[in-house]
Amino acid sequence: MSLAATALPMAALADYLAQHVPNIRGPLTATKFSGGQSNPTYLLASASGRWVLRRKPPGTLLSSAHAVDREFRVLTALQDSAVPVARPIHLCTDDSVIGSMFYLMDYVDGRVFWDPALPSINAADRGAYYRSAITTLAAIHAVDVAAVGLADYARPGNYFARQIKRWSEQYGATATAANADAAMDRLLAWLPAHCPADDGQLALVHGDFRFDNLMFAQQQPQVLAVVDWELSTLGHPLADLGYFCMALRLPQNPILSGLAGLDRHALGIPSEAALIDLYAAASGRNPQGDWHFHLAFNFFRLAAIAHGVYQRALAGNASSERALEAGRMARLVSQLGAEHCG
Repeated sequence: MSLAATALPMAALADYLAQHVPNIRGPLTATKFSGGQSNPTYLLASASGRWVLRRKPPGTLLSSAHAVDREFRVLTALQDSAVPVARPIHLCTDDSVIGSMFYLMDYVDGRVFWDPALPSINAADRGAYYRSAITTLAAIHAVDVAAVGLADYARPGNYFARQIKRWSEQYGATATAANADAAMDRLLAWLPAHCPADDGQLALVHGDFRFDNLMFAQQQPQVLAVVDWELSTLGHPLADLGYFCMALRLPQNPILSGLAGLDRHALGIPSEAALIDLYAAASGRNPQGDWHFHLAFNFFRLAAIAHGVYQRALAGNASSERALEAGRMARLVSQLGAEHCG
């Protein structure tokens, strides 16, 4: 997406905020964050403070994608919970203000790790960061969704069946002869045939739970905020755990960095079995089931997202400058998923 396409109309934004959020006083400056592949996100600053603005991308989008209004709703619901999130301030559903729907939230002065190998952390301390991540994940899954007003946050029915259908449709909307993906075709056939029966486990799921969507305290392994709730819904908690564990199999790269090929023991990073045990202890849940299905499902879902990123990059309305590279990784991700098809 070009800088011109993502530039905020500052005069119109300032006028709108003066009417609807009067404690934010100008003059305002906006700096676009470089990370992320989905919703353009900006740091707003003025003499009165700092905030974060997150918007839908401009242009034609896939149906149900880039749901910043859902993000705002879940952030609002979690304010008094054990899940650390930024405080939401205001949702604007009027596309005419800046060209698309957006919301404001408090700025959290946290530390983001783009590489799950945590190269800036001592090996002796890395395990504590992973434990903090897993404890935070368990806190998300412990939320009483009815008590926080999220009982209707998803359509009824088997979570995995719903998700397979949704992402199959999203992939179908972006698939062309030019980006044909044989591994995705295999996953499209295998996953519905191996979808587990609904076991009754239902929780708030983040949908994109990985290290770079966690903001840590500057000098300690404490999660200050979980960000990027666009894909959140009510579903099976093992979906989030399987997604987090995908990083163990993804190769190191500047787009969707993983830990494959690294000596995780020497790095002080817990094994997959240890992560599952940590989650079981923190959540009180028994993470049993077909682990190969959970991994195949999450790689399929990530590959469908990556294909969508690539399509948006070709159309000129992807958020990150690296969107083309991320989209080109879709085939690698789908191949990793197909390896778990029995």
